[in-house]
Amino acid sequence: MTTAAVQTKWAIDPTHTEVQFKVKHLVIATVTGFFKKFSGSVESNGDDFDGASVAFSLDVNSIDTNQPDRDGHLKSADFFAAEQFPTLDFNGTLVKQSGDEYKLTGDLTIRGTTKPIEFAVEFGGTMVDPWGNTKAGFEINGKISRKEYGLTWNALTESGGMVVSEDVRIHINAELAKG
Repeated sequence: MTTAAVQTKWAIDPTHTEVQFKVKHLVIATVTGFFKKFSGSVESNGDDFDGASVAFSLDVNSIDTNQPDRDGHLKSADFFAAEQFPTLDFNGTLVKQSGDEYKLTGDLTIRGTTKPIEFAVEFGGTMVDPWGNTKAGFEINGKISRKEYGLTWNALTESGGMVVSEDVRIHINAELAKG
């Protein structure tokens, strides 16, 4: 008789997770921003993350680039249209590549547009904290073309260069709590 693996639920620990993005400005400098509010969960087979289901949602209104005027512009219809599309959502699967390296593939939805995406993931391991809670850590990196998701606003400089790069790099340090 074969027994099925027990599904284990993990939740994003928001106090030990950060979601960061970077985009080139005027092609010469990089602007960094964060999403301060988000939620997410992972369902794994026991403590094995190979094949785990991942769901993640970012609150667009929590965007923070350390410049309130720029944050307001990013929330406007020129970019995220936060009033109409208040979240960015991801659903996918984590697949072990080798050692601590994984690939996270799935669908990312921004502004009502859903596209497949792939992230490189480094598994940091699991640990029991001083209060008896099991935690797991991951470092997640990827890149998207913002224009593929309808974020097409731009302006040109005197020399014809773009003010905002099309490519956006995403970096997430995630800590999960076993539930």
